Amino acid sequence: MPQQPPTPRIPTAGAVDLSALKARANRPAPAPPGAPTPPRRATGSGSALGVTDQHRGAAPAEGGSGSPFVIEVTEASFEADVIGLSMQVPVLIDFWADWCEPCKQLSPVLEKLADEYDGRFVLAKIDVEANQRLAALIQVQALPTVLAVVGQQPMPLFQGALPEAQVREVIEQVLDFAVTQGISGRVAPDIEAEEADGPTAQLRHPQALEALARNDLDGAQAAYAEALNRQPGDPEAEQGLARVALLRRVYVADPATVRRAAAERPADVAVQCLAADLDTVGGSVEEAFRRLIDTVRITSGADRDAAREHLLQLFLIAGPDDPRVAAARRALASALF
Repeated sequence: MPQQPPTPRIPTAGAVDLSALKARANRPAPAPPGAPTPPRRATGSGSALGVTDQHRGAAPAEGGSGSPFVIEVTEASFEADVIGLSMQVPVLIDFWADWCEPCKQLSPVLEKLADEYDGRFVLAKIDVEANQRLAALIQVQALPTVLAVVGQQPMPLFQGALPEAQVREVIEQVLDFAVTQGISGRVAPDIEAEEADGPTAQLRHPQALEALARNDLDGAQAAYAEALNRQPGDPEAEQGLARVALLRRVYVADPATVRRAAAERPADVAVQCLAADLDTVGGSVEEAFRRLIDTVRITSGADRDAAREHLLQLFLIAGPDDPRVAAARRALASALF
């Protein structure tokens, strides 16, 4: 059995068990006395997340942003719009209430970042007043509370209104962790459905993402390769292939052995590249970049080229919009010239 990669530094203390919610999710929860009426779910072919037929009907977040990446979730829709969707993209849950002043500070930050990350995660907003039983099952004790669900794994993240920079850092760790679980999907606006029924989204390369959710690396590689055959230069398919290759490398690596060898042999390019892979799946992306830039500095010829090419593959995995990539590119240029 392949060895699983290490997990990033995401707080998991107090992780909740979502199994009870899966059993109840298909039964609409009666609204508590005096609670606001939950928004009516859309009907027809439109949806807030048109990723699969299972997700049709999710409503855009109340109040909202109108973003295809922000949805309102109730107990009735929780299984499809959170648990099910988390097998394809990370889902961040924002527990809020209309009377909560810190919620009014945090929610716009989360919605802004959901748009900025352009479908790399979905923000699910849950009004605790309208969904008191759901909040009780998840043991929400303060507002706002934010947790993530990745591959059906719940991960408590933080409580209270944090500055945007700290929220962004948490999101980066969640996305890094999702890659280690083979979950690197993205939702994208479905223009035709949006014109007909309002904001919608669909997953790109769904066959590859489904294969990754099953830990079928061969299937994911074949699906991404086929996508590149159909559309040469597809950046997401290229990124997907790079992520599959990364997962293959770390699955066969023994972290303790690799890190010991990396410490002993700083000029060993193969060892440093594998250590950088482990840094990446462990959430230490900047450390991975620094490691390979240092390797470029102290090597030459074919070894230097190999370290540089491996670093470029890690840049591809992180994505061109990641600010850490821009900084590392400048450092790489300095190391080369």
